[in-house]
Amino acid sequence: MMATLNKVGAAEAPLPDVLTMQNGVKVTSAAMWQQQRRPEVLELFRKNVYGRAPVERPANLKFEIESITPDMMEGKATRKQVRISFSGPGGAGAIHLLLFVPNHAPQPVPCFLLICNRTSDNIDLTRAVKSPFWPAEALVARGYAAAAFHVSDADPDQDDGFKNGVHGIFDKPGVPRPPDAWGTIAAWSWGASRVMDYLQTDTSLDAKRVAVVGHSRGGKAALWAGAQDERFALVISNESGSTGAAIARGKHGETIKDINQHFPHWFCQNYKSYNGREQDLPVDQHMLAALIAPRLLYIASATEDTWSDPPAEFRAGVEAGPVYKLFGLTGLSAATMPKPDSPVQDGHIGYHVRTGKHNLTAYDWDCFMNFADKHFGTHKAGSTR
Repeated sequence: MMATLNKVGAAEAPLPDVLTMQNGVKVTSAAMWQQQRRPEVLELFRKNVYGRAPVERPANLKFEIESITPDMMEGKATRKQVRISFSGPGGAGAIHLLLFVPNHAPQPVPCFLLICNRTSDNIDLTRAVKSPFWPAEALVARGYAAAAFHVSDADPDQDDGFKNGVHGIFDKPGVPRPPDAWGTIAAWSWGASRVMDYLQTDTSLDAKRVAVVGHSRGGKAALWAGAQDERFALVISNESGSTGAAIARGKHGETIKDINQHFPHWFCQNYKSYNGREQDLPVDQHMLAALIAPRLLYIASATEDTWSDPPAEFRAGVEAGPVYKLFGLTGLSAATMPKPDSPVQDGHIGYHVRTGKHNLTAYDWDCFMNFADKHFGTHKAGSTR
């Protein structure tokens, strides 16, 4: 796609103040953020952007371990296939979780959960196909459990009138959808939280050290999952761009209008009213990043991914910093965008811009693991590549 170039870039556009309440009162403490501003910002995103889910954890949620294979990856990992089932007014559904747990690392182990938005062979359960999009062997070698589910289990990525997936199951039948009803991105985020419900029950895993990861549209879902669900200790956005990590105001590349026209099912109906009106939106994506504070956040970009606009993604990380500061923490440890392939990882917000195109690569994963090593305290940080 050709990038739509705005006259003012996201690096210069004025933004809503993340620390100013809707009533004009300034947020001055971590407690005030947690108790007042954070709920307010969440509500603004639910009402205007992602929509609200009609249910969180269903009362009838069930976990079924369908198989356990203890000798995968030449004996280095145990594979678990878990069926996470639920039902609602419109029927029943299930998310199929694939999980590889290291056999030779001290348990409980930390875990990376991928929201997979590419074809299912990228998360091949047999490991006959080893995709760099989800390098399960590398994760296991570094002492991490590798978990993944496919987005279609939660909701097919189709403009189908919200008849399928969890929308069809949980939306009130025969009732018109309200303008703030959840879209597909929110459905995928909901799915990640239901997987987290299971991960908390698995004694081989450290549920306090779970990272949720997504690429592109999956990265948007990872951010929204992490913003809402504080059980995720690390939230990783890889090239999530518009309505993900990238600032909307002044953004180069994909705009709100572009994304709503190409993917009308991703967000709530209210979001379409901001097509071409980014400056009127009561939020911007630095506020989404700030919702993850004081937990860990990692934002990754690519040099050739102009549609996502790397400077706009970097700025969101910078502008979330004041909220981390309320907690006595450093957000991004760099105020200016680093050179390509030079990760910034000392603060509670990490960032890198990889040389290359829009993709999720072994290099990206290596950076994510190094960041987790450093902040989870699992191993001495260092690349295995």
